[in-house]
Amino acid sequence: MTKTIDIEGMGCQGCVKKVKTVLEELAGVESVDVSLENNNAVVTLKEDVADDVLKSAVESKGFIVHKVA
Repeated sequence: MTKTIDIEGMGCQGCVKKVKTVLEELAGVESVDVSLENNNAVVTLKEDVADDVLKSAVESKGFIVHKVA
């Protein structure tokens, strides 16, 4: 299962690393691919992780999440 998170506020590779790291630390996350160009993160899950959990993790690093799908 994958979920795509639309993120506002990423401006550099440091931002990409912050988002990738915080999402990889969540239980149930298998892998994360963050795109600065597309302003999103595609999260591959081992088990279902609530959208609110993904959103909160990204927003805890100062970014704005517009949608999790």
